[in-house]
Amino acid sequence: MEKLTFYAVSAPEKLDRIGAYLAERLSRDVVRHRYGNVVIAMEALDQLLMACHSQSIKPFVESFLHMVAKLLESREPDLQVLGTNSFVKFANIEEDTPSYHRRYDFFVSQFSAMCHSTHEDLDTRNRIRVAGIKGLQGVVRKTVNDELQAIIWEPQHMDKLIPSMLFNMQDGDDMDRAGVGHPSTPCVSGQDCDENPSTLAESCFRELLGRAAYGNMNNAVKPVLVHLDNHNLWEPNEFAVSCFRIIMYSIQAQHSHHVIQQVLGHLDTHSKNTPRVRAGIVQVLLETVAIAAKGSVGTIQECRAGDALESEPATPPNLWLGPTVLEVFNTLLKHLRMSVDLELGESSRRNSACSASSAGRAKESDERIVQNAIIQTIGFFGGNLPDYQRAEVMMFIMGKVPVYGTPCHTLDTVKIGHQGTKRIQTMLLSSLIMVTSGFKSKSMSAALPSPFLDPLFSISLMEDSELRQLVLEILHNIIDRHDNRAKLRGIRIIPNVAALKIKREKISKQDVAFMKKHGQQLYRHIYLGCKEDDNVHKNFELLFTTLAVLTIELANEDVVVELVRLAVALQDMALSTEENLSMWLRCGVLALVAAYLNFLSQMIANTTFCQHVSKVIELRNMDAPYLLPEHVFRDKCSLPDSLDKDDAALFFQSADMADSLAGPGYNADRLNVPYVPQVTDEERLTRRKSFVDTISLQVDILASSLPDKSLLAEEITFETLKKAIDTSVLEDQERERRRQVMEKFQKAPFEEIAAHCESKANMLHERLAHIFELTIRPPPSPSGVVSVSSGHAQHQSVPIYEMKFPDLCVY
Repeated sequence: MEKLTFYAVSAPEKLDRIGAYLAERLSRDVVRHRYGNVVIAMEALDQLLMACHSQSIKPFVESFLHMVAKLLESREPDLQVLGTNSFVKFANIEEDTPSYHRRYDFFVSQFSAMCHSTHEDLDTRNRIRVAGIKGLQGVVRKTVNDELQAIIWEPQHMDKLIPSMLFNMQDGDDMDRAGVGHPSTPCVSGQDCDENPSTLAESCFRELLGRAAYGNMNNAVKPVLVHLDNHNLWEPNEFAVSCFRIIMYSIQAQHSHHVIQQVLGHLDTHSKNTPRVRAGIVQVLLETVAIAAKGSVGTIQECRAGDALESEPATPPNLWLGPTVLEVFNTLLKHLRMSVDLELGESSRRNSACSASSAGRAKESDERIVQNAIIQTIGFFGGNLPDYQRAEVMMFIMGKVPVYGTPCHTLDTVKIGHQGTKRIQTMLLSSLIMVTSGFKSKSMSAALPSPFLDPLFSISLMEDSELRQLVLEILHNIIDRHDNRAKLRGIRIIPNVAALKIKREKISKQDVAFMKKHGQQLYRHIYLGCKEDDNVHKNFELLFTTLAVLTIELANEDVVVELVRLAVALQDMALSTEENLSMWLRCGVLALVAAYLNFLSQMIANTTFCQHVSKVIELRNMDAPYLLPEHVFRDKCSLPDSLDKDDAALFFQSADMADSLAGPGYNADRLNVPYVPQVTDEERLTRRKSFVDTISLQVDILASSLPDKSLLAEEITFETLKKAIDTSVLEDQERERRRQVMEKFQKAPFEEIAAHCESKANMLHERLAHIFELTIRPPPSPSGVVSVSSGHAQHQSVPIYEMKFPDLCVY
């Protein structure tokens, strides 16, 4: 061997003939089963290969690879392992110049087949599989950095490489080892990693993904999804989750969005599959998003720590550069809607069959699993977005929520019915809660713009306590910027608010402008939300938290006065005999007012105000405990038959509160003007009975109550004519109307007047638009007139000689 090596090094031009001779001898010995000579020939080839590194080694390599292929084609495991080991040694040699004609297609196929070995003997099977995995690892190392061998990333090779590794990872006995998804997974049970097919396959899988470039990610991830489909590994999905953990931890951070996009596309292809399969895919998506978000945070911290990047903005570089954020949310919301439809369809089928089968109930519960997984994914995805993108997502999701009486272009609420609409509303609002959790906006006008606030408040007027609770929780997430909600949890009389250590800042000018613009809208919906018949304890807790958070975050002197007016108006509503409210609801509203005024008086640190509130609460403790939250919201609380409005000591007096606020900064005179919310079309449109139904009902009642037309005829006499001419009564009525208008504009708050005028202007614009739509028609065209019938456009041809043109157009 020493002489042969010296000769080959001295005369490298002879290497090709040496290789050809050894290849011929080895082929003959393999056929004749002279395995001792085969081993000697391969050792000689290996030593020559390691000793000679000149450019003339190229022809020798061809002979070497030909002999390795001969060994791999044999059915003897020892020869297959021998050939693999020689190929691995060759793969570790760094060549000076690239090879233009060398291909590794055969080796990829052969090593992949070895990875799927089914030999009867377990030890032999493991040896062959380990050799196959090592061979694939050698192919990857030899080709992945060679631009001329980029063909290895093509689908026909990835479809063999990836499933071979996943098959061994899945088939390993140590799949239950701890921390399978972590990048530094150790070998277990003292077994050598090189002899464990599962561990070795995982290591090779990580290495392959770590070398994947930008344009190769899709080809590397798609075979994983196909393998999971073929082996039904989405249910249960532990292996699928572990695979994608490995993928996300192995790839470069800026490529994470490719994986997310691939999983989203795979979810679309399985839209008609079983709920558990879809739930497994969504949970995998959640895992990938979570790991990608951690990568974003880590990259941001690294950017902030680096001195060289101080001038560049630290934005998440990996998760948000791929598919647009709205595309991701649109896909998730689409599958959420499909899941609700499938659940309702299964429920209606069971109801029609009048049989509550266990299979039907299980499918419904499976759909709930899918829905919860989608909501968690939406929340986690949105929770890791920058604030400006999160605001866009909030607007996007709100645009998907169906609201009664408003045009909804994304959901057909007629087909899914009331139950389906409510279910979708609940799901989407739950998603909004997840997205808005932890949202910290510097300006309320940016966090709660009118296109977001108006539909949100429309939902808050629904006759459904659960939906109203979700709306209030969304408002808490957005308004509470200092995380004070946990300290205010539960409606109660707080004896010492200072002990809560509430965090607050001075209200900014932008927030002052926001309250001037939208304050009346907030107060109105709190007022109307308190008088809903289906309110429960949780509704009052959330309403109390809403009032408290408004006081902490957005209350200056003017807002404090408006909130006191609102509290007095709520008290008057609960005591009013005109309101058709239950006794529990009346007591609940009065308890809410007591809890809030106690909190407000301590927050503004007004001694006189605090004394008045404390005095009323003490009297209630002694004489009317059912008017305090600690008693009325308990089970089995005894309630009175009626409330005595004349017992003024038990109720908060606006005059006393106005006197206590008659200092600098507060406009106490406003407390003498009672708060009256303006009723707009929005309130009627959001009810279960539509506005059109209400009008038609009124028309029917009026038509049926009219007397006979023959009785309407009246004899015309001189007296009737005299009465018609006499205008004194009309003048008195006109004078009274003018006086009321002037009084209203003099005493009413500006916000109420503006809201009233705005509602009239909106109604006028709607009527004008309707009239223009009816009167203005597009001019006829020779190509035809488009007529819509039963939802389909039809083109009717119009001959030119039948068309009528204006005189000025004819010559």
